Amino acid sequence: MHLIMFDIDGTLIKSNDFDSECFVYAVEDVLRITIDDDWSKYKNSTDAGILDEIIIQHQLQQKRDLIHSSVKIKFFEFIAKHLDTHQVLQVKGAMQFISKLRAINNVVITIATGGWKEAAEMKLKSAGIDISGIPIATSSDHYSRTEIMKLSEIKGGHNKYESKTYFGDAVWDKQAAEELGYNFILVGNKTCHNQTISDFSSVDDALNYIGL
Repeated sequence: MHLIMFDIDGTLIKSNDFDSECFVYAVEDVLRITIDDDWSKYKNSTDAGILDEIIIQHQLQQKRDLIHSSVKIKFFEFIAKHLDTHQVLQVKGAMQFISKLRAINNVVITIATGGWKEAAEMKLKSAGIDISGIPIATSSDHYSRTEIMKLSEIKGGHNKYESKTYFGDAVWDKQAAEELGYNFILVGNKTCHNQTISDFSSVDDALNYIGL
């Protein structure tokens, strides 16, 4: 079996810009502070990990659970408001590629995202990407991207894989894949990598990089 795992924001859907804005606004609304939106500066570039680091920086650990709950609620409100007037666009060919992979018998598809689950599901639905039956692990499960990926792998339901591939768009995706020994395929041009596709219209290239 071949495990094929996908990030979401910037990988399957074009959502990085408004997603980041909504996160910044949510934190500002709850904590009345302005945060750095260069996610590469944070130890864990996930929603939960970034928020935990902000909480520690401002010595608010005693209010952690309340802050997480409040920021999530506000973040989901901002995401929903954006989606009321804007449709999320797929990265070209994303749904068709997933459908192609679903038809291959020796492939297991999973999703591992640094975003919170509720927001991820809202954005995917807006983009018209059907992940029914596809296991998903998110920042609602863990603050660490590598742990999220491990959980996603476990949810795939197999103990052994002939290969493990992760599609992502950012340097932290590449780093996590390398740490876990995954074959990494970069979507887009936000960082440098020897296995890169501009989008999922490059089906042959993607399948070749996977080894299928």
